[in-house]
Amino acid sequence: MTSLNEAWFDRAQKVLPGGVDSPVRSFRSVGGTPYTVVRGAGAYVEDVDGTRYLDFVQSYGASLLGHAHPAVVSALCEAVGQGTTFGAPTPGEVVLAEVMTTRVPGLEQVRLVSSGTEALMSAVRLARGVTGRDKIVKFDGCYHGHSDALLVAGGSGVAQMGLPGSAGVTAGAVSDTIVAPYNEVPALDESVAAVLVEPVAANMNLVAPNAGFLRGLRAECSRVGALLIFDEVITGFRVAFAGAEEFFGVRPDMWCFGKVIGGGLPVGAFGGTSEMMASLAPLGPVYQAGTLSGNPLATAAGTTVLNMVTPGDYEELSQRVATFAANLEAAVASSGLVGRCPTQGPLMGLFLSREPFEAPKNFGEAKVLCENGLYRAFFHAMLERGVALAPGAYEILFVSLAHSADDLAATVHKAAEAAEVAARS
Repeated sequence: MTSLNEAWFDRAQKVLPGGVDSPVRSFRSVGGTPYTVVRGAGAYVEDVDGTRYLDFVQSYGASLLGHAHPAVVSALCEAVGQGTTFGAPTPGEVVLAEVMTTRVPGLEQVRLVSSGTEALMSAVRLARGVTGRDKIVKFDGCYHGHSDALLVAGGSGVAQMGLPGSAGVTAGAVSDTIVAPYNEVPALDESVAAVLVEPVAANMNLVAPNAGFLRGLRAECSRVGALLIFDEVITGFRVAFAGAEEFFGVRPDMWCFGKVIGGGLPVGAFGGTSEMMASLAPLGPVYQAGTLSGNPLATAAGTTVLNMVTPGDYEELSQRVATFAANLEAAVASSGLVGRCPTQGPLMGLFLSREPFEAPKNFGEAKVLCENGLYRAFFHAMLERGVALAPGAYEILFVSLAHSADDLAATVHKAAEAAEVAARS
């Protein structure tokens, strides 16, 4: 008998390439048929077959409060009744920008856009416009969206598809992109406009920055007059109350945000000092625009989320995740496998192996663990037990404020069983 998930996926494949609108959802790297979600509440989602899953995808980090939080739903209901888009200034975009700039020291102005990809693409253009330089530096395994210049040597879905980049990206598009190993400070010269970095590499599973790496980047950028850009699409307002700057004590020149700041709706933002942002049109010569930028629904949801969370929430969530990570490692070990769950505040990874190993420090080390085949069996065993992880070993686990201690304890119990299945694979 064909399940509704199978029926919907068959239907999707006729009208959507691969049956999905983002490759990371396709189950290609783990095999099987994707579940099609119809609703979510808190830490849980439900598919078209009525199966309920404890969800550690959480829209890849966008849902800090969990799905369909009543306060967010209420804000959206109020906003949608007033209109969904105007192509004109709205109070909501000003309020969200005020919340963001008040919270992050050094962030004086932001430009709202509609995705993380758009934020990074625009930030690179602005950096080149401000500095008058062409070259940019990114790190192997870091994913900064799917714009041509940044797709080379990316993590996340690019790595899961086994691709070095993408067809359709010309040599010229990446000729000014320099790729360096993560956790190694490259020597720069005066041709470099900007260095882009995920403060916590969260698209090659989770790889934490070495002590001194981010400070070293800050110093090297300052030495040659290059701009340091923090890609905080994942870490922004999730790793700490004020993001990576607060967490690591390092201030970039530009910030890029997404996910959390939209409260579950499509959004992105990039920002810096008022002087730097004055180079953007209509004030300056760097052009950037977007019909749906500052969308009133996204700004209403994002402002609601940011106003609800406190520094204490981040501290409590970090402690909860640290305990969860330790217990999950022990559960995996009870099966005879070795698991490592590196954490950075509330962010958490999961690497599996048959042999002892150290937490990876770069993409090469992470790739060996992500490609050893164990995650596929573990993923499906967890899914059969009602726990939804991301369908790819290069992604991390997202624990929201809606995940209770009981939810996490139940996950640990099921992980012990799933690890036994993976050990036999």
